[in-house]
Parts: sequence; C-alpha cells; structure tokens
Amino acid sequence: MKTIVITLILVFILLADTVTAQFTISGVIKDKLKNKPLAGAHISFETKPVSAISNETGNYSISNLKKGKIVLTVSFIGFKNEKRFLDLQNDTTVNIELDGTILMGDEVNIIATRAHDKYPTAYSSISKKEIGAANLGKDIPYLLQGTPSTVATSDAGNGVGYSRISIRGTDLTRINVTINGIPLNDAESQGVWFVDLPDIASSAENIQVQRGVGTSTNGAGAFGASIHFLTSDLHQDPYGELDISGGSFNTFKSTLHFGTGLISGKFSVDGRLSYICSDGYIDRAFSNLKSYYLSGGYYGKSTTIRLITFSGFERTYQAWEGVPKDSLATNRTYNPAGEYTDKSGKIAYYDNQTDNYQQDNYQMIFSQQLASNWNLNAALHYTKGRGYYENYNQAASFSSYALNDVIIGSDTITTTDLINRKMMDNDFCGITFSTNYSLPDKLKITLGGAWNRYYGRHFGKVIWAEYASNGDSERNWYSNTGLKKDFNIYLKANYQLISKLSLFADVQYRFVSYMMEGTLDDLRSLDQLHTFNFFNPKGGIFFELNKKNDLYFSFGIANREPSRNNYKDADPARMPAKETLYDYELGYNFKLPGFSAGANGYYMYYHDQLVLTGEINNVGEAVMVNVPRSYRAGIELYAAIELFQKKVQWSVNATFSRNKIKNFTEYVDAYDADWNPIGQDTIYHGETDLSFSPDVIIGSVITYGPVPQLSFSLQSKYIGRQFIDNTSTLSRSLDGYFVNGISATYTIKTKVFKEIGINLTVNNLFNQKYVSNGWVYPYYVGGKYQEINGYFPQAMINFLCGINLKL
Repeated sequence: MKTIVITLILVFILLADTVTAQFTISGVIKDKLKNKPLAGAHISFETKPVSAISNETGNYSISNLKKGKIVLTVSFIGFKNEKRFLDLQNDTTVNIELDGTILMGDEVNIIATRAHDKYPTAYSSISKKEIGAANLGKDIPYLLQGTPSTVATSDAGNGVGYSRISIRGTDLTRINVTINGIPLNDAESQGVWFVDLPDIASSAENIQVQRGVGTSTNGAGAFGASIHFLTSDLHQDPYGELDISGGSFNTFKSTLHFGTGLISGKFSVDGRLSYICSDGYIDRAFSNLKSYYLSGGYYGKSTTIRLITFSGFERTYQAWEGVPKDSLATNRTYNPAGEYTDKSGKIAYYDNQTDNYQQDNYQMIFSQQLASNWNLNAALHYTKGRGYYENYNQAASFSSYALNDVIIGSDTITTTDLINRKMMDNDFCGITFSTNYSLPDKLKITLGGAWNRYYGRHFGKVIWAEYASNGDSERNWYSNTGLKKDFNIYLKANYQLISKLSLFADVQYRFVSYMMEGTLDDLRSLDQLHTFNFFNPKGGIFFELNKKNDLYFSFGIANREPSRNNYKDADPARMPAKETLYDYELGYNFKLPGFSAGANGYYMYYHDQLVLTGEINNVGEAVMVNVPRSYRAGIELYAAIELFQKKVQWSVNATFSRNKIKNFTEYVDAYDADWNPIGQDTIYHGETDLSFSPDVIIGSVITYGPVPQLSFSLQSKYIGRQFIDNTSTLSRSLDGYFVNGISATYTIKTKVFKEIGINLTVNNLFNQKYVSNGWVYPYYVGGKYQEINGYFPQAMINFLCGINLKL
C-alpha cells in the first residue's frame, strides 16, 4: 500500500509542471539513395516521450507538442540515424532523407519465419514499446494475452512462475516457438516453459503471433499457432537502463540493460541481467528466477555476425496439483504439494518440494547481403538444459522403486517414507539457414531449412529413505535416453500477379527420427524407434481492393509427430499415430486514418488428433488416443479507433468459435467396493467440446492520454466456459469469467536521466473470483461415481508498480 501512495504522490508532483501541447510536426521519410518512401521509420524526440512510425507512404505526424527547442531523431533499421534541431513555434513540416549507407540489420534473420504485409494469414505483432509497458514481472503468456484468441493461466495464480498460454484452444505443446528463427520447443515433449527463460521479454525487440498453420518454420510443426521472438536489435548509441518493480505477494523484479552502441561504426555489445521473485498467490508457490542476455555483433555494409547467449535459472515450489474442488469455497489458496503427516500426527509440508532447472542458449547468426535484392542467413545454435524436481512420498512401496522389502526381526516392511528426485540433462544443437531473393513489387522467394539434434537423459534417484534397502549408494531408480533428429527444407514464394493481386505458395519437407532406450519410472522398458516423413504444403491469395480494403484466403496442411509422453504412456500394442491438420483461413481488413477493423474466419480440421479419452495402458496409466475427426471453427474480429484528437485509443478483439470432437467415447475406471480394479466403463457422448477451448474470447484495451507524458489504460478480458475434459460434462467445466485491470504510466525527461518512467498496474480490479485451469480423474467405486480433481484459482485484486530509468 505504501508503494501505491508513494507512486501516486510522484505522479501528481510531476503533473504539476505539465503544460498542454499545441503544435504538430509532420513530413515524409525517404531513402536518400533510391528516393523511395520508407515505411516503418521511427521518429522520436530527445526530450519528449512521444514518437511516431512512418506509414506505407513514408508519412508521419506528431501532434500536441509545445513550442520551444527540440531535437528530432529518425531511425530505421539498416540506415544511419538522422537528427534535426528545431525551434518549434508553429505547425512544422520536416521531410527527411536517410543516408543510403546500409548496415545489415537483424530483420533479415527473421524474414524466413515471419508473416508480413500481403501474407494471407492471421497474425499480430507486439512491439518493444508495447512489451515494455506491461513488463513488470509477469510471464510471457500474460504479455501476449491481449492478442486475439488467447487464454493465459498461472499455477501460482499471479502470473509469475509456471504460466501457460493457449491460442484458439491450442496449448504450448502444439505452438511452434522460435527465438531469432531458432526453435525453442523441447524436442521430446514439444512443450515450452517460459519460466526456464525468465524475463526474456526484456530482450525482445518484437514478438509475432501467427494463428493457424502460419508460415513454414523451424522446429516442431505449428499445429495451431506460432510465436516468434526477435531479440534486441542494433543500438547505434550507448545506453543504460534500469527497471525496478514490485507489488503484491512480495513480487519483485529488477532488470539492468546496457549497450555500447556502435563502436568504430561496426561493433556493438548489448546485455541484460534480471532477477524476479514472488511468493505467489497460492500457498508456498514461490518463484526465484534469474537470467541474463549478452550479444556481441559485427555490422558491416553487407555482412552481419552476431554472437548471442542467454540463460535462465528457475527454482519454484510445486503448485502443479491445483486446489481440490471442495476446498475452493473455504481455502482457495490451499496447495497440497509436499503435504505429509509427521510423527506427532500433524500436517507438515516438505520444504524442498521444488522444481529446479537451468537452460543455457548459444546462437551464432550470420547474414550476408549477396546483392541488393538477395541475402543469405545462417545460424548455429546450442542449448544445454539440466535440472530436477523433488518429491516427498509417504508409505511408498519398495517394489515400485526396484528395492527389496526390509526385514527387521520377524517383521517384513514393504513401505517406507522417502524422497525421490527426477532429473534430466539434455543437449540440443543444430543449424538453420535461409536465402531470400526479391524483385521489388513483384516477387519474393525464400529457400530455407534446418538440421537439429537432441539428446536427452532422464533418470531418477532415491536420495533419502526412512528404511535402507538394497541398491547402490546413489539408490538409482530408473534411467532412459531420447535421441531425436529433425531435418526440414522449405521453399516459399510471394508473387505479385497484378497490382492488386498477389499469390503465395509454401512447401516444406520434414524428416524426424526419434529413438528412446532404457527404463521408465514405473520400471517398464522404453525401447522404441520412430521415423516420419512429412510434406506440409501451404498456399494463398491476397487481394488489395484499394488502400482501405483487402481480402485474403489461405489453405495449409501441418503434420505433427507424437511427443515423448504420448509414446511412453502408450500401450505397446496400440502406439499413437501422427496427427494432421487442414487449416482454412479467410480474412478481411479495413483501414482508415484513426480507424481499422477486420475479420478472420478459420476452419481447422484435425485427422487423428491426440486427446485424452480416459483409456489406460497395460499398467493402468492414462494415455492419449487418436480420435479420427475433430475441428475448430470460428471467426476472429478486431477493431481499433482513435478519438478526441488521438487522446483516446480503443482496441478490441473477439473470437466466436466451435471446437468439437466427432463421435467421442469416454472410458472410466471402475473398482469394486474393496477397490479392486474390475475394468473400464464406456460412455458414448457423440459430438463433444474439445477441452480448454472456450467458445467466446473477448479482449479490450482503452487508453487515455490527456497529455503526451501521461496515459491511463483499462484492460478487459472475457473468457467463456471451458470444459476440463472432452466429455462436455457441465460439472467438469470452468465458469466463464470477466476480468479487468487498470494501469497508469508517466514519463519525464531530466538532466540526469534521458527518461524516467513510472508505471502502476492494478490487476483483477473488481476482485473477481475465477478459475482459469483444472483437471479431473473420474472413476466408479462399488457402482458409485467419484472423482479426484485440481483447480487453479487466480489472484484476487493485486498490484504491481515500477520505475524505469534510462541513462
């Protein structure tokens, strides 16, 4: 509370000196060498917190400026910055031609994996400025939840630690994620855990979210969406920046940025150090997160070489089990993880019921301009991951750990209290490449691909037991390995058939080899080998009716191999098959100065999608099963408008969808009255809803800037009902929820700091009680229905505030 009061006092003190602006600067930005307009050039001022981006004709306009001397700066990737010293006394036109001496910029590295103008698919791009405005400590899913069709959830309840995102109901095991075009998805599980790279957002120059199959990319197939990160771009001037924020649940974040700018016109070094900690909303769901980012680059007129390393370490208390449904009303922060009964009969919690993981990433990115319309890009990468999570178990059977029963005198002891540790150690390396050729306003061609190799080691140990048994001194429990090789090559082209009509084609071949050996934690053999040959074609058409209206249509096919969990849990007599997605996208965009709107309709048909049905393997564990037919169909709407001389901006998006499985049959475990298993009951449900796929998702952001230095924002999100299994059973669903947050930002220029920014954010403004995730295990005992479940309630009203200092 003290932090809020202090922040508000600072804001009002600073506001006292604010004078309303009254003039406008406008003009055109051009390439001096080619005498062509530059779209996307950045126009800013050294002493004012306002800026603009030039449009497709190179025009820009900045209003509400007060009179006096100012320094205007124009920058564009690949060109030298240009400055103008002005004495503003009235509306002024400033046309600028940027120097044609080109430095190879970082954007050439990501052309191959990104969608761009006139690409026939649905995508959203989040700029560095937008990322920074919301980056007070929460994880990536919460920074992206403003994009259409997204749902974010957090195990700890406050967005710090283990957090997840789904896009169109597709989870992170089916979303392709890259950083600088290099795959981030774990090769075996195909998942992404942003907690392993805390505060990576602070090193992101731009994030693009593609919905649907999208463009061909490296790594696991995009099976519903893609997220592509571009890390920090070239800074021509030296800089230093410090971010400090904190708030509810003892959340604290500190980030230090630094950079040398261009040295001798060709070299630069950029870096970041971050620390984040939080107690979490859920009991004991603490997080302790550390990370760094370091980049060194050579920027020539036709050659760029960048060496990048970034790393993250996380230690989090487990909150994976959720809160039992019957505890939500009485104790919605209850966390059963690590709970046991001590010798005196009291409930206690194991202190180190934690997850611990470190991930180190290394990238070497090379770009060469071969000609004015042709460049070559290649990257080497290596990722080292290792860690463990620890569990305290009471009355664990010796046999389940391959240990002998203990005999003491005439007594045979079959169980013991123990602590087990499940560990992993993995190496991921490879090479990616792309070459891009273009004929201006006519043809763009990209040929690219990658080869990646993953080797993972999974092993478990009993590190303590109340009763010692046989086994070596390390009490090794299980050990297995996974070796995965992934090769892909793709060719994509965008051809301007006539002035208004462009055609797009994209074909990819992907080969996957996956071998597993050893024993699992249930002591079964894992030995198996799988290979796949995938052909993933895509095509589309983009029609520009005029400068205000455009239409597009695309069709794409994506294939996905089963994950490690799909294989290890499967019954050997019924191994999972590949999944195939057929994706149709139809979109319309309308643009006017100060207003834009659009719609994207999609139909995503799945053949053999892997889902949970309740079926079990030969040792009684749940498995994912291929269902022949399922689909996602919907329409995504968006609109943005500027009002009251651009002082008010309102952007809104909405998704209305149907997400169904055809002819779904549920399998439910059955036990007799003495808990002896007697088989599985089957229940035919017909057409059902896909789990965690709400029919309605609506997002809204209203921003009010009374003066350039100050802005207020109201963020709103509505998520419709979600089913937590695939049966469409109402009692196994999450109620829809409507959550609001409000934020205020204020920036000033001083003689000591180039800029001071203050940010205050209040989340869940109206104290809404809601649950964003859950799981359920239904079963019958003696003919009576019962279930075990876990739900993930999110934090009530809470706040974060921060200060940003730029040197």
